[in-house]
Amino acid sequence: MGQTIHLNTTRIQCIGAYLAEPAGKPKGGIVVIQEIFGVNAHMRSVADRFAEAGYTAIAPCFFDHLETGVALGYDEAGYARGKALVTELGLERAVEDVASAAEAIASAGRIGTVGYCWGGTVALLSALRLGLPSVSYYGARNLPFLGEQPKAPVMFHFGERDRSISPDMVQKHRQMLPQMELFTYPADHAFNRDVGDQYDEGSAKLAYARTLAFFDRHLAHRA
Repeated sequence: MGQTIHLNTTRIQCIGAYLAEPAGKPKGGIVVIQEIFGVNAHMRSVADRFAEAGYTAIAPCFFDHLETGVALGYDEAGYARGKALVTELGLERAVEDVASAAEAIASAGRIGTVGYCWGGTVALLSALRLGLPSVSYYGARNLPFLGEQPKAPVMFHFGERDRSISPDMVQKHRQMLPQMELFTYPADHAFNRDVGDQYDEGSAKLAYARTLAFFDRHLAHRA
């Protein structure tokens, strides 16, 4: 369904992006923010699914700043390489790329973001700093930013069996951002990823339904 395009970022560097467009007039646009594994087949399928739901979806290839064509697997080597790349890239540059991606699909209407794992924190920052309604899936790096004043609504999804995000960390989200929607599921980290043993179909379907309802409220139903 989708295609690869190029984005001119604020650092005057062109990076790639996967673009998936709906069949008819878009309800709005969604920037899909990857895990640590790059814009691989799974992340492209996530973008395709939002396009099928009526949104223009774009997944920036953040790692193009460092090397092109990164699409990692979920083995030990993929984890190690992905962690090294996101550390080198940094969150500030990623937020700039989200802004560029949002601008690229501005004709779709109102723009939001959805992010997973590392991308969950980038999604939170997109709401805090760019004013984009955002959905954050299991963002383990969120805590340092919870004291910032949000410029847009955020929805959080967490797995109750996620060893990288403790119940205390989840509770900190409730305390610091009580006005935001937060849901937990009887699942592990990466429960939305439908490849690998962490996938939880029931939790993934419920979180996706809530995510679509969030975007329908904040993007599609505009005055």
